[in-house]
Amino acid sequence: MNTKVDVAIVGAGTAGLAALRDVRRQTDNFVLINKPPYGTTCARVGCMPSKTLIAAANAFHATTLLDTFGVRGAAQLEADIPAVLERVRALRGDFVASVLKSTEGLGQRSIEGHARLDGEHRLIVDGNVIEADQIILAPGSSPVVPKPWRAFSDRLLTTDTLFEQTNLPARIGVIGLGAIGVEMAQALSRLGIEVHGFDGAEQMAGTTDAKIAKALHSALSREFAIHLGADVDLAEVEGGIEIKWGQDRVVVDKVLVAVGRRQNVQDIGLETLGVPLDDKGLPEIDPQTMRIGTTSVLLAGDANGQNALLHEGSDEGHIAGLNATSDTPIKLDRRTPMSITFSSPQVASVGKRADHPELEDCLVGEVDFSAQGRARVIQKNEGLLRIYATRGDGRLLGAEMAAPAAEHLAHLLALAIDQNLTVYDLLRIPFYHPTLEEGMRTALREIARELPKCSVSDLAGCAALETAALE
Repeated sequence: MNTKVDVAIVGAGTAGLAALRDVRRQTDNFVLINKPPYGTTCARVGCMPSKTLIAAANAFHATTLLDTFGVRGAAQLEADIPAVLERVRALRGDFVASVLKSTEGLGQRSIEGHARLDGEHRLIVDGNVIEADQIILAPGSSPVVPKPWRAFSDRLLTTDTLFEQTNLPARIGVIGLGAIGVEMAQALSRLGIEVHGFDGAEQMAGTTDAKIAKALHSALSREFAIHLGADVDLAEVEGGIEIKWGQDRVVVDKVLVAVGRRQNVQDIGLETLGVPLDDKGLPEIDPQTMRIGTTSVLLAGDANGQNALLHEGSDEGHIAGLNATSDTPIKLDRRTPMSITFSSPQVASVGKRADHPELEDCLVGEVDFSAQGRARVIQKNEGLLRIYATRGDGRLLGAEMAAPAAEHLAHLLALAIDQNLTVYDLLRIPFYHPTLEEGMRTALREIARELPKCSVSDLAGCAALETAALE
């Protein structure tokens, strides 16, 4: 079979579906090709089931704080892990079902199978040929499992298999403490599982600010064992899996491997485009158009190795869809960078991170939430926020944090950075008392002390009261 279309989209994940939405506005002559399973990484095995598990874990963990609130009897409660996992799958089913509605009614324009490039205008799908004026590749990513570890199949978990479990064992090792590893390690620990977390790096959850990394380590190490800078070896032993690092060892029942995700480009035919590929097999991509060089192929979403986050994947699909149906390039400026890890304290970065060269001579303001009034009241008084601003005019550049409500603080700071605001601009807005957001004002005021004073008639100059109960 030989099919000719205006646009062929490979992949029905977040980026592919975003591209589909924009392509459909311009043409009906398209195809969407997807290798099962359907439902997107986010809804099926990523963002949504993981946050559902975290919500259950946090709800149970909150009972451990009730006694200090003066509420008695919480010791009688227990986590029914099979019931927790059943709820995760039930909600996951709803989320996936809502995604599948996006492709209903496509008929023959929806093709199930593996697609491979044969040049920039041609795809081979299970022996059938599809010729397209433009091709959007959005094949997604898959969990990385080192080859020697695959022999431990029944004792090895990834986020693709974790949520399929009907129960969990008493001891779990988590290899990889990036965002996903940290989230799952803490959630499993809060459900009563003995957790041992490992990472070859010295900092967790992608933090680059050493002070933030230290605050995060201090908070999480009270809940589960953390081993950083650890090069691990696994071996199956009687009763479980042995994890060895240096001279130390621990035996667990199962291991959750969270060492990253690999772009699904190994057998997609990028080499047929005649463009240079890097050591990961990826071509150079224009982030404002998603186009590969001057070819008619665009590469969006997790598969391009740029920003493996849902909102970025959605943007990239949108950008690719626009450019695949336009006669002239449409260049879109990208959003202010933002990432969030849903641990407790939450970890977030906004704008430029501490390791960015532009921050070598910046001003830094911070707040320690251990003494912050609202944080103490709700027993979430741990963590640190650090904000970076230019030395000359106090323009906001970025922030890193391991703090309560970081997801909300990050959005406020992203708005401020996007609007090119200064520290004084942000200090002019009201901060209600008592809120966690007041902590952000404390950090801003620390920076302001290093800037030229604002006008006496400017409320941004209102100083702190220097008492924790009122800040």
